[in-house]
Amino acid sequence: MSNNKMNMSALFQIGYGLYVVTSNDGKKDNGLIVNTVIQVTNTPEKIAVTINKQNYSHDTIKETGVMNVNCLTVEAPFKVFEAFGFVSGRNTDKFAGCSPERSANGLAVLPRYINAYISLKVEQYIDLGTHGMFICSITEADVISDKESMTYAYYHKNVKPKPETKTVKGYVCKICGYVYEGEELPADFVCPLCKHGASDFEPIK
Repeated sequence: MSNNKMNMSALFQIGYGLYVVTSNDGKKDNGLIVNTVIQVTNTPEKIAVTINKQNYSHDTIKETGVMNVNCLTVEAPFKVFEAFGFVSGRNTDKFAGCSPERSANGLAVLPRYINAYISLKVEQYIDLGTHGMFICSITEADVISDKESMTYAYYHKNVKPKPETKTVKGYVCKICGYVYEGEELPADFVCPLCKHGASDFEPIK
């Protein structure tokens, strides 16, 4: 065993799925990539979804009280993660040029790259500081296909492009692949793409 008893890399061994959570602010559809969806009870079924407060979807869902969870499959290409993970719904129409399906709550269901969707109604909100946790009941759910679900590990191994690091000196984000160029990474640096801190960066070798 290691002498380091606070090796936070241990958290990367927790299994996660990847999902597109959709919402609507009353003017346009929105969606974001999350890996924090979990069933917390089964009598009745309750789902917890945790979202960073800096994401526009957090405020939209807190105001409207509804969302859809779209379960991504291993067929989802990197462009899905670019569209829903690397730009903000505050100033971007993430569904531009796309005609999504609709669930009974009126929210978008992705037409491709999902094997199921779950419509949720927020029952409770828990403030976690940087994030908000939404405890939800299920209002609708359906299975779309039998394709394998996308996991966080599969995304990192097979979908996320490998950074070009041959001539670059700096640090790479272990979460999204963003490269910080420079000799020293500031201790308070926050990734501009996924909002994770300096502890989630590693030196480029």
